[in-house]
Amino acid sequence: MAGKKKILIVDDHPLFREGLKFLIARYPRFEIVGEAGNGREGLRMSQKLKPDLILMDLSLPDKSGIDITRDILSHLPQTRVIILSMHSKIDHVTESFGAGASGYIVKESAAEKLIQGLEAVSRGEFYLDSSLSSKVVKRLAELPEKTAQIKDIGYESLTPREQQVMRLLAEGISIKEIAERLFISPKTVENHRTNIMSKLEIHSAMELIRYAARLGLIDVDLWKG
Repeated sequence: MAGKKKILIVDDHPLFREGLKFLIARYPRFEIVGEAGNGREGLRMSQKLKPDLILMDLSLPDKSGIDITRDILSHLPQTRVIILSMHSKIDHVTESFGAGASGYIVKESAAEKLIQGLEAVSRGEFYLDSSLSSKVVKRLAELPEKTAQIKDIGYESLTPREQQVMRLLAEGISIKEIAERLFISPKTVENHRTNIMSKLEIHSAMELIRYAARLGLIDVDLWKG
């Protein structure tokens, strides 16, 4: 069938994958070409199958769906990714779109929103689950302008993940909480911190805070008094 869109599902819950397949099977415009239960398999299958669309679980057993999305899009920039998540927190949504995702759907509303999201993303649009707070939309709208203002050689030398960790560290977020937010291990956060300090030639937490404040990445008032 001409115009049929190929879909890859990446989710570690077999029953949830079956539910998605059941929903999508009723729409001949879409075709499930593969499924994966973890990030590594999802990356491998995406490179093999080159799907038009990927339904990506945010919380995978081996790696964050956001990191896998970033990896996939570095090789397949034309592929469109929709993140499926149990979480509706602003940070998760903004990070997903920042990694290149084209849509974000909360799992509990997937039965109602899935096809609508697939159709929108297939048209080249962005899709945000309407069950999410309007605050998310406002936060997303503010992100590009803020990022565009940051012009610093040191900051630009950091990887996107290091930039993210640096901002959280500068906000005073603990290693443990950063690991939980980003779905990575505390050891990985510590490694990022070491790399950040080395690249920026910064030797203390206070220096990092001052640096981030100078770039406008954090609110200086938070650290007064």
